[in-house]
Amino acid sequence: MSDAVLRVAVADDHYLVREGVRQLLELGGEVEVVIGVGSAVELLAALEREPVDVVLTDIRMPPGHHLEGIEAAHAIRARYPSVGVVVLSAHADASYARELFREGTAGLAYLLKDRVGDRTELLRALRATASGNSVIDPQVVEAMLGRPGSRAPSRLAQLSEREREVLEQMAAGRSNPAIGQILFLSVSAVEKHVSAIFTKLGLVEEPSSSRRVAAVLAYLADG
Repeated sequence: MSDAVLRVAVADDHYLVREGVRQLLELGGEVEVVIGVGSAVELLAALEREPVDVVLTDIRMPPGHHLEGIEAAHAIRARYPSVGVVVLSAHADASYARELFREGTAGLAYLLKDRVGDRTELLRALRATASGNSVIDPQVVEAMLGRPGSRAPSRLAQLSEREREVLEQMAAGRSNPAIGQILFLSVSAVEKHVSAIFTKLGLVEEPSSSRRVAAVLAYLADG
């Protein structure tokens, strides 16, 4: 999937947003936007006619402007298990993330709309979900960890500040070397933090990055 052109569907009820996202994604030739629609109903109907690798959808769309994007994500994952879904939200709301991941984490991403302007991050999320992996915005992970203000589950409260930072990057789907670059840590230091996180959360460490992200996200969602 890393070298293949991604076939993408974009769903947003604002035409100018859809067009802007299309132009941004297609800049480098790695993406072809084959569907552009303004509602969840139109999205599901279009997917019956046009195969895609991944869907990029707003969380709120007609008719109710509530959680249509999340509802569509669940329907898409049920009907087309190989299709990834990236849900965009204007809010770092942990409850929305929990709702998105309530039936599993594979092939799903929850990002803030601010990420749309960062083409590299957006492409990374699209490719990750198209490959069956999971991505969640670090700011949303902060909210799920209970920071600031809300009460965190007891095992999450055991994490040090640095371990929380590492966990946020893990949940964003980054490898240990990538985490080290972002947090200015050696790979061995990152590995030690990761091991400590899994121990404190009572999780079994998996060699697959997708499985470890899914495990962390599932735990956070349960929290």
